[in-house]
Amino acid sequence: MSNVHEAITAHSKKQNAIVTKFAALEEKREALIEKAVMQCRQSKPFSVNGINEVTAEINELAKQGIIPTRQHVTEEMVKEYVQRKFGQDSQ
Repeated sequence: MSNVHEAITAHSKKQNAIVTKFAALEEKREALIEKAVMQCRQSKPFSVNGINEVTAEINELAKQGIIPTRQHVTEEMVKEYVQRKFGQDSQ
């Protein structure tokens, strides 16, 4: 195997690992958002801290150039989403 081929293979493996990690983090982030939305809809206290911890991990990974960044989430954003989507006031 040539050095060029080895370099391309190594690069592909690295990119694949980044994309795989991103997919797992994105899934975790979406689950945390869904949980916050559900708690908000039920007028229960909720936190966006976990969402933003995962968001920070995603954004750090995005610095490597292959994956998109994600926006940090505020409690107000969750409340506005619930109001807009479900037409109900929260907390």
